[in-house]
Amino acid sequence: MKRLLDVLREDLHLTGAKEGCGEGECGSCSILMNGDLVNSCLIPILQANEAQITTIEGVAITEQLHPIQQCFLENGGAQCGICTPGMILATHHLLKKYKNPSLLQIQEGLSGNLCRCTGYIRIFNAVQAAALTGVAE
Repeated sequence: MKRLLDVLREDLHLTGAKEGCGEGECGSCSILMNGDLVNSCLIPILQANEAQITTIEGVAITEQLHPIQQCFLENGGAQCGICTPGMILATHHLLKKYKNPSLLQIQEGLSGNLCRCTGYIRIFNAVQAAALTGVAE
């Protein structure tokens, strides 16, 4: 009955997904499961059986940052780091849906992720910059 978040962090030592609220409200534990953005704190490990899981550790496939990560860095979209992995995965998910999202689509796409540091404008700018890089293609 372990949660997926606990298995990722404790058993697999993939510590990018963070325990924020533990109730699926903050997005700090967001991962991609079969291509869908989910809160890993709400997923019993049995539901993840045979699922394709992508954590923040799996976003960059080389030694270099993924373009989304680079855009967050360059635009000040990451500060304390608690929400950053979830924000980046939410951005990844959003840009798969919309290649050039409007500000409203960005706001809706990131609405399940809370940040207490940036005030969101820098995060929105990072998402817009990432869209311009063509990462969705």
